[in-house]
Amino acid sequence: MPEGHTLFRLARRQHAAFAGREVRVSSPQGRFARGAELIDGRVLDEVTSYGKHLFARFGPDTVHVHLGLYGKYTSGTGEPPEPRGALRMRWVGPGPHGEGVWTDLRGATACELLDEEQVARLLDRLGPDPLRVRGGAAGTHDSDRAFRRISRSRTAVGALLMDQSVVAGIGNVYRAEVLFRQQISPFRPGREITADVWEPLWADVVTLMRAGARAGRIVTTRPSDRARRTGRVTRDDAHYVYRRAGRPCRICGTDVRTDVMVGRNLFWCPACQPD
Repeated sequence: MPEGHTLFRLARRQHAAFAGREVRVSSPQGRFARGAELIDGRVLDEVTSYGKHLFARFGPDTVHVHLGLYGKYTSGTGEPPEPRGALRMRWVGPGPHGEGVWTDLRGATACELLDEEQVARLLDRLGPDPLRVRGGAAGTHDSDRAFRRISRSRTAVGALLMDQSVVAGIGNVYRAEVLFRQQISPFRPGREITADVWEPLWADVVTLMRAGARAGRIVTTRPSDRARRTGRVTRDDAHYVYRRAGRPCRICGTDVRTDVMVGRNLFWCPACQPD
């Protein structure tokens, strides 16, 4: 499932390609036909993201998309290809310089038209997004809001970080990697996470997700911990524990372990992240 940095980049690309111009919207598959009909030919005001959610505002109506595990956009310039298969939604526009642009959505968990009140209710259910922090010191207000939820819970912190009502945008990779970097066991109950532990964890999440949004990929390792310390970071060097089960920890050499937590594979080092 795409994590928050992916949706952040996608929103910026779609905004640059379509915003401020009329967009032809259709649903070749038919599942979004009514919504497409209502906004077809309208001017797109903006495209934004929040956590793992994408919002495209057409006046008082907003297209809300959640990609889920299988959702995917494909885009291009010029004439769009002939619609095939389960094509949920298609946009076609003139592009920022008059050239034709298009984007197709397939396989999304959610593709729906919401009014302003419905958007507000959806956002109210989500925790703070590290890519949209407000205030100074990397979003102290947002950090405190998430900490209040975590510090009152008996649930394992590894599960809480995946709960989008606690923090919006963290997925399986960021969950595993930030806990390793902060040397926190994913099984530690949230109420055992003190403010002194939470503050650097939150700051690290903000740093890593901002870096992911800039680069378009998740790289969490420090240069000193990579096999190749200069040049482009290889896929094998990009992470500390994610998908490295059975391989030696980059720091201590202990085998990385894996288990299932909240329906996703969890990765951690039992020596660097003791219970």
